[in-house]
Amino acid sequence: MSNGNGVTAAISNAAGSVSDKASEIGGAIADQANKVMKAAKKKAAPAIKKAKAQIKKAEKSDTGKAVKKAVAGAKKKAAAAVKAVKAKVGGAKPAAKKKAAAKKAPAKKKVAAKKPAAKKAVRKAAAKKGAAKKAVRKVSAKKAPARKAAKKVAKKPAARKTTARKVARKR
Repeated sequence: MSNGNGVTAAISNAAGSVSDKASEIGGAIADQANKVMKAAKKKAAPAIKKAKAQIKKAEKSDTGKAVKKAVAGAKKKAAAAVKAVKAKVGGAKPAAKKKAAAKKAPAKKKVAAKKPAAKKAVRKAAAKKGAAKKAVRKVSAKKAPARKAAKKVAKKPAARKTTARKVARKR
């Protein structure tokens, strides 16, 4: 009886030849795919150039600039929202909070000393706001009679034309 060394060697040789054949096929496929990719890039190059030119043109237009500005604003708002959520959730370390609280205490005393000035500024701003509202009310009050007159004119039906028969009957 044999110990199976011959069978093992035959299987090993077969596996080796299959491996070699697979690598040959893989190389041929890769080579063919490379040729196809080059041809596709060559065909697509003019379309890609046109698309890039249109993108640049769109970015330089007023609409493109407005979109860019809106995106930047949205990013800032999102970042602020994320920061606020992290602050509420407790993303900061407790030790850092204690240090911040210790630093803030003296600052509050300074703010307390400046409160009357701050209150005056708030009052002045409110007064200016009130004056602005009064001015708007005056302007809209002046426009109101004109609006009412325009509505009355619009509501009145058009005068009916009297026919010749009706004129003759009235006489």
